[in-house]
Amino acid sequence: MQQQLLFFIGLYLLITLAIGYWASRKVKTTRDFVVAGRQLPLFVAASGLFGTWFGSETIMGASAEFVEHGLIGVIEDPFGAALCLVLVGAFFARPLYRLNILTFNDFYRMRFDRKTEVISALFMIPSYFGWIAAQLVALATVLHVLSGVPIVVGIIFCAVVVLIYTFIGGMWAVSITDTVQTVMILFGLLVLTIKIVHDAGGLTTMVEEAPDGFFRFFPAPTFKDWIHYFAAWVTIGLGSIPQQDIFQRVTAAKSEKTAVRASYLSGLMYLSIGFLPLIIAWGGKMIYSGDISPTDTQW
Repeated sequence: MQQQLLFFIGLYLLITLAIGYWASRKVKTTRDFVVAGRQLPLFVAASGLFGTWFGSETIMGASAEFVEHGLIGVIEDPFGAALCLVLVGAFFARPLYRLNILTFNDFYRMRFDRKTEVISALFMIPSYFGWIAAQLVALATVLHVLSGVPIVVGIIFCAVVVLIYTFIGGMWAVSITDTVQTVMILFGLLVLTIKIVHDAGGLTTMVEEAPDGFFRFFPAPTFKDWIHYFAAWVTIGLGSIPQQDIFQRVTAAKSEKTAVRASYLSGLMYLSIGFLPLIIAWGGKMIYSGDISPTDTQW
């Protein structure tokens, strides 16, 4: 079974590199590389926005938080992330698309000057280190569990694969691979969710077996808890709006209307698909551990 999993992982990586090579033929100009020539159809643009955060870090990290802290532990992800995508569609997709620029930092140059553009870029670059590191560590952890590859080696390997297909295919490669990954993730999560829910005795049983407060959506009525709650919503919900990854995918859509619709669709996808790993994690804990009490259901 382990060998079969490794075979399919290897096959998937080869397909990813092949997509990058295919996408490279579409790259003729800087605009093609950075924003896919502004030609992405609705589902591809939405998948790109959805795939901005949804991956190994979300599936493994958010689900662990859910099991440990309950629903209130995942306000930041997926709720905050979905909020960000909806807000982008409601207020920012149209004006950003109309600017017809390649990077978010170009906006600061247009609004202020070249110096502001450079400073904003210098501040923006480090903001991606933690997020990228989380994705690579999660991927490397999967490889380590399945094959015994050291974590450091796995991180380097995953980083090289991502760099290769991104470098040769740009936004075209990223968008197409995001679309393929979205379909595969959705299919895999749906199959696994159905299996886990069935083995756990159904959704009703899973809810009934949860401790008091596990599905609490609002915090305790204290100032400290509400500050933490608010921070969880706005960290990604507002903090990720002025970011290159969101901007780049919005402006890569084939039209202004498509950019808006892709933002809304990706928000809906993130909120709905984002619940599947949570259900799987909770059901898995019920089935395999016998200990269904989270260590902490408070902030």
